[in-house]
Amino acid sequence: MIVNREYFSKIEAFKNLTDDQRSRVIPLCEEVVFQEGDRLFAEGDPAQHVWFVVDGQVDLRFELPDRRQTTVEHTISIEEASRQDAEAKTLGWSCFVPPHHMMLSAYCVTRACSIIRIHKEELLHLFENDPVIGYRFLTYMIAVLGYRFIQLEETVAKMIGHGMI
Repeated sequence: MIVNREYFSKIEAFKNLTDDQRSRVIPLCEEVVFQEGDRLFAEGDPAQHVWFVVDGQVDLRFELPDRRQTTVEHTISIEEASRQDAEAKTLGWSCFVPPHHMMLSAYCVTRACSIIRIHKEELLHLFENDPVIGYRFLTYMIAVLGYRFIQLEETVAKMIGHGMI
């Protein structure tokens, strides 16, 4: 689906680029719409895209070892397009980090979710041709990774706290 330019303008990862640089990123973008209950990707899937939530809400969940269906109780993080922290709306950092597998599953929990995703290989090719785009984008992705680490720490602290009660 052709990318909605208004949605693209919401993606923080590209705000530090020039108009010319953004015009080279837009053709790489794919807009995908999911319906409530749809799984965007599963824990363990090959990580091939970076994903940006531009409308709706996506829950990141861990999968149960016995393959029972996950529920909202297994939610590690809630990612809403309306959130102020841009890092929360960015998914799929695993595509840039070995072993290149998704670390959690993602589910659409609103009536619909609009996502812009970009294939990792296309981005890397763009970065080879314009290292400034690569530097600015990957600097942003480091912030995303730091954000996810803090989320993990908070989740573990809550779990330990619940165990003590």
